[in-house]
Amino acid sequence: MNGQVGSVLAVVAVLAALAAAVVAVLRLRARRGIATAMQRATYDVLHTAVLAAEPLRAGLTPATAGKAVRHLRALVGSVGLAIVDEDRCLAYDGRGAHHEQELIAAAHRTVRAQRSVVLNESDLVCDRVDCVARGAVIAPLGGPGGAAKAVLIAVSDGQPAPGLVQATLEAARWAGSQLAVAELESSRERLARAEVRALRAQISPHFIYNALTAIASFVRTDPERARELILEFAEFTRYSFRAHGEFTTLAEELRSIDRYLTIERARFGDRLQVRLQIAPEVLPVGLPFLCLQPLVENAVRHGLSRKPGVGMVSIEARDAGAECHITVEDDGVGMDPAVFTLDGSDSEDGQHVGLVNVDERLRSVFGDHHGLVVETAPGSGTKVSMRVPKFHPQVRA
Repeated sequence: MNGQVGSVLAVVAVLAALAAAVVAVLRLRARRGIATAMQRATYDVLHTAVLAAEPLRAGLTPATAGKAVRHLRALVGSVGLAIVDEDRCLAYDGRGAHHEQELIAAAHRTVRAQRSVVLNESDLVCDRVDCVARGAVIAPLGGPGGAAKAVLIAVSDGQPAPGLVQATLEAARWAGSQLAVAELESSRERLARAEVRALRAQISPHFIYNALTAIASFVRTDPERARELILEFAEFTRYSFRAHGEFTTLAEELRSIDRYLTIERARFGDRLQVRLQIAPEVLPVGLPFLCLQPLVENAVRHGLSRKPGVGMVSIEARDAGAECHITVEDDGVGMDPAVFTLDGSDSEDGQHVGLVNVDERLRSVFGDHHGLVVETAPGSGTKVSMRVPKFHPQVRA
């Protein structure tokens, strides 16, 4: 009997120890997680804000408004919430949607005045017994320094309390800042496309006339050579003026440069020498469209064309771990470093506008640490270097 009692007591002791261990683990997890009501409330608000921000960062459309409005209503704490632009109600969540036309009319007044408006029960007349709308707060969705073109409307089941008014105003201000970020991204993309168009416009007067003149000089003396140059010129222009893609690969850019140099050698003859040193593993690297070709064009046009005798253009691309290091160097006339700066200033003939353009686009895509590095001196040629990440989330060649 005593042995049985001892065994039972031993089992009880083991179970008690296990229970204590479980309690200790749960307490430890509680300390590591969200331990207080305030922490949980903070987490819930931030999580909801993140869910609302994601669609708003894509701009304001019926689709994105529909995804964001539910989360915005949770942040504000209203019985209904709408996002209305200058023309229509983009999205509505909650109760009170039958007052849509009255809310749209009030939204238009808010957009014109660029001031928040509070509606009371007399502004939302309704004969429906199940209607809960007794007031509303209308706040412009404005970002910093810009006029709002849409509003956030929070519908209340009573006279809007000061807390609801303040919550709606802050939510509208926050949502407006997300839309401002979306507009900034859109502006950056439009700027990048405009800069590519500027480079294409630069190619036209500087190169096409000379290329056609060089081809014409072979039409009678060497028709087969003229035919080959016309084909190279056609492929070069097709690549340079293509309508799709903000990015390309190093291999595609080098192919276009080879065509460019083939035509330029027809002009300069033996005066133009080219040296290529390309690591095969970096050929698939993605980079902004037309960011290498202007460097080669500047080397030929501004460096070697003014140099008497033979000139050399060297293009090197080497593997540097997570990056690809690219340099374009010429042994031409060079220039005074004090004269040349990558700040957008150009000489009277538009010299170096291509380099400035490339520098700005590299920094826009990869960050300020990936701009061009220019080394030059009078009579010592020019060397232009860039560092391109092998993989970047924004670059899809």
